[in-house]
Amino acid sequence: MLRKILAVLYTALAIGANAALAGDAEALREGDMRKLAIHDAPVDLPVAVFLDAADAEVPLANWQGQWVVLNFWATWCAPCREEMPSLLRLQQAMPELAVLPVATGRNAVEGIERFYEEAGVQALPILRDPKSKLARPMGVMGLPVTVILNPQGQEVARLIGDAEWDSAHAQTVLRAFMAGN
Repeated sequence: MLRKILAVLYTALAIGANAALAGDAEALREGDMRKLAIHDAPVDLPVAVFLDAADAEVPLANWQGQWVVLNFWATWCAPCREEMPSLLRLQQAMPELAVLPVATGRNAVEGIERFYEEAGVQALPILRDPKSKLARPMGVMGLPVTVILNPQGQEVARLIGDAEWDSAHAQTVLRAFMAGN
C-alpha cells in the first residue's frame, strides 16, 4: 500500500503538482479516485471538433487555457447516467475548470435533451462525438471514461468507469493538478 501511495505521489509531483499535495497523498488513493490513472507525462490529443445540439461545430481548442474534465458518455449507458449529476455539481463547485460531457456514438439530440432535463443537468453543454472521431483515437473502448486535460489541451489523467466527481477526493486531486500549473 505504501509503495502505491509513493508511486502516485511521485507521479503527481512529476507532472508539476505542488508540495501541498505531498501532505494529502492518501486522498489521491481514496474513493473513486483509486481508479484515476495519472500519466507520467502529458499526452497530446488529436484535433477534436464536437457537434452541439444544433449541429454546429465546436472545437475542443475553445477550452485551451483552462483545465478540462472531459467525460465520454452515452444516453444508453446506465453508469454514465448515474454519474452525470456529480459532473454538474463539480462544475458548480469548481467554476474555474470546464466540465465537458461528450455524448459518444449514436445519441439523438432529443434523447440527450430529455436526459439532461430528467437529471437536472441543463447547465452542462450538449456536446456530441457521433462518429467517435475523438473517442476512437483516444482509445475510449467503453463508457464512461473521464479524461483530465491541462490548459495546453493535453491529457494528464484518465478514469475508466463512473465516479463521484464532486466528492472531496476528486476535488482534492483536481485542485492539486490546477495548483501545479
